[in-house]
Amino acid sequence: MIATPRFFGGGQGPPYGAAAFAAAGAFLLYVLTLAPAPTWWDTSEYVATAHTLGIPHPPGNPLFVATGRAWSVLLAPLGLPPAVRINLLAAATSAGASFFFFLVAHRTLVQLRGRGREALVGAAAAVLVSATAFTVWSQSNTNEKVYTVSLLIAAAVSWLMLRWGDRRNDPRSARLVVAAVYLMALGATNHLMSVLPAGAALLFLLLTRPKLLAHRRFLSRCALAVVAGISFNFFLPIRAAQRPVVNEGDPRCEGAVEAAVAIYTGGAAGCPALASALKREQYRKPPVTQRMAPFGHQLLNFFQYFDWQWSRGMDPDEPPSPARLPFTLLFIALGGAGLFAVWRGDRNTGAYVAAFAVTLSVALVFYLNFRLGYSLAPEVTAERSHEVRERDYFFLLFFALWGVLSGLGLSRCWAWLGERAGGPRNASPVLAVALVPFFLNLGWANRAGDYAARDWAYGLLNSVEPYGVLFTEGDNDTFPLWYLQEVEGIRRDVTVVVVQYLFTDWYASQLRELTEPGRQRRYVPAEGLPYADRDPPAGPVVDLTDAQLAAVGDGRLPDTMRLRIGGMLVEYPKGTELRSGHRIALSIIRASAPERPVYFASRSGEMRTMGLAAWAVSEGLAVRLHMRDLDREPSAGYRRTDEGLGGEWFDYPRSRQLVDEVYSYRGLRAREIWQDYSTRHIPYSYYRLTALLGALAEAEGDTETSLRYREMSKEFLHGYLGGSKARRERAPNIAVD
Repeated sequence: MIATPRFFGGGQGPPYGAAAFAAAGAFLLYVLTLAPAPTWWDTSEYVATAHTLGIPHPPGNPLFVATGRAWSVLLAPLGLPPAVRINLLAAATSAGASFFFFLVAHRTLVQLRGRGREALVGAAAAVLVSATAFTVWSQSNTNEKVYTVSLLIAAAVSWLMLRWGDRRNDPRSARLVVAAVYLMALGATNHLMSVLPAGAALLFLLLTRPKLLAHRRFLSRCALAVVAGISFNFFLPIRAAQRPVVNEGDPRCEGAVEAAVAIYTGGAAGCPALASALKREQYRKPPVTQRMAPFGHQLLNFFQYFDWQWSRGMDPDEPPSPARLPFTLLFIALGGAGLFAVWRGDRNTGAYVAAFAVTLSVALVFYLNFRLGYSLAPEVTAERSHEVRERDYFFLLFFALWGVLSGLGLSRCWAWLGERAGGPRNASPVLAVALVPFFLNLGWANRAGDYAARDWAYGLLNSVEPYGVLFTEGDNDTFPLWYLQEVEGIRRDVTVVVVQYLFTDWYASQLRELTEPGRQRRYVPAEGLPYADRDPPAGPVVDLTDAQLAAVGDGRLPDTMRLRIGGMLVEYPKGTELRSGHRIALSIIRASAPERPVYFASRSGEMRTMGLAAWAVSEGLAVRLHMRDLDREPSAGYRRTDEGLGGEWFDYPRSRQLVDEVYSYRGLRAREIWQDYSTRHIPYSYYRLTALLGALAEAEGDTETSLRYREMSKEFLHGYLGGSKARRERAPNIAVD
């Protein structure tokens, strides 16, 4: 056999060079499939906050924000857009995890008396399976969450612990455990997912050298490591005091002492705002003893996501699939064989990996306590009974780990077959199984050319007239807008109001500050936009003091309430439940009415909840609150659809101008795969808009224009149905004729 070069592990010590080579391969894969812009959900929020050193939703993720900003600055000379730079951070951190997983896999194969070349090939197979698992891949080519940083930390901690186990007789080796403790503590300021290896690490330490826990010097160093790592949370109150535009939770503190108390007690005491952010009180999650869905269903939800990992492209539907099941069972068996191989190589390591796997699966399912799965149990239709989206990303670490174990299991099968086939070369075709996740996940994980979220935000923001107020409802009609405003500098004059945030005690006062004279950002005319320049409004969107905001509460109206805003009279009958956030929203509308046009991202949802849908006029993707009787005083360009099509008002000329001259549709028209079915309302909004414009054009006698819009609507319909490659039977009857 040809000798393996020392760089690749042919000499003494771990094969760091080969691991780096494998990590570079994973990084290249992620770069080739990288999203060129933010994608849906939290991507835009994290790009915006990393770019501006803002504070994202609780717990604030300060390590990610600071790392993302530093990374973005370092890559700036390359001329890459900020979104690409932050997406590359996900690719780099995930590839970094592959580096450590390669070392872990190689260590196991060497312990099983694998020869140099076979151990390297087996470790490469393990990394390939791990890196191309669906959730790992799809989180690594777009920074949709902060979890790839935690993945890197967890992989590094695992390697440090196993390396310590190999060198435990060296008194200096304890520093490796201290380093692992520090990484987990520091990682906790990115996300608590970084702490998940702790239980397995403690078990490994107890099995390998329990006396180390009795050494005061070691324990004191671990304690200092924890104190130093968690101290990164001081970023939150320091940055919040500087009033960044994106400052969720507003975790300001009166002083350093109360901030320290909040940080080092995990939010149990100290600075109230910081403690609330660290504990994520905003989300009001019930205790794990109060199950939000049966535990059996939650385990089924976990299996559903496991079923996606190895052959997502075999079936476009989300529930567990017979088409994917053979591959799922194959990788269950391979992962089990890999776990057995780890245990045979070193029982202490086997205990570590088994404990880590249980923590990342069954224990995490119990702790997360999800509602019914987004695409499971469709017969249950009660409000808020389901998760608002698929949550597979929470199990990113498990899928990456199981991919490594599957690769190890495949390597042992290769070795077993090689003994019976006259050598490993004769049995090498079996290694092609490691390519299965790559080929069967490629179409679903590939994000190259996907500008859909960015272009959706561009269309929605530019549907709003200068200095307009735009009420949004959730992540996907909010975070991409923040990205455009704070990163690309587009339409910063628009005040984006997240209705759900109005139920917090910090958000409304921020809106007041951001729109006060002198801080209100000016409208910048741009080529193609149908709006003339004008002076900023004289007052903020919120005219209530902090004391008045604090006094707003929930409750039923004791009497009928009539609210006049401009020429619009809204009546709320006695007994109507009017919650605090909606009351503040109505106050914002009243304060804005004289000088600021008011829009909603949808005529359903919050607009309907507040009883304002009767005054809704569609202007492209946005819905304007027309503050007068539409039946008596419609504007010249307004058209109303037939009752069979909803009887809705449209600003027909403005909508046509926006659709034809302003909007961009990259990744939205004629899409082959719409990966996230929970965001299908986005292409549906385009479908409905263009279909209704086609109906209105036909009513005007403009047949050519009508046909053009109807052809456009068919292209958007593909996205709503899951893409042109999706099954057609999943769609309800939504034709607009």
